[in-house]
Amino acid sequence: QVQLVESGGGLVQPGGSLRLSCAASGIDFIVYTMGWYRQVPGRQRELVATISRGGTTNYADSMKGRFTISRDNARNTVYLAMNSLNPEDTAVYYCNAAHAWLMKEYWGQGTQVTVSP
Repeated sequence: QVQLVESGGGLVQPGGSLRLSCAASGIDFIVYTMGWYRQVPGRQRELVATISRGGTTNYADSMKGRFTISRDNARNTVYLAMNSLNPEDTAVYYCNAAHAWLMKEYWGQGTQVTVSP
């Protein structure tokens, strides 16, 4: 059974930082591209960042310079370090595991991030 379990969300003040974690099980983690997406009620889920099996990263423009995605293949965990948070970053953040060749994709249950004074 595949599980992606996010943690680290919460309430933070504008300008603050949070670090999200996503622990994966049930997949061969090292061969998957891992990613973070976010969604606000009433809007489409949007890309935050991805990291390939080789460590190549990709960020949405609005996150560049503020967010950092990383992975620890020994712990089957992907991280998202978020700095300089603003209220527009408030959303549910979802972990994603994708393998294009195998046509497999999995999602976590999401973790709420709220940026508010």
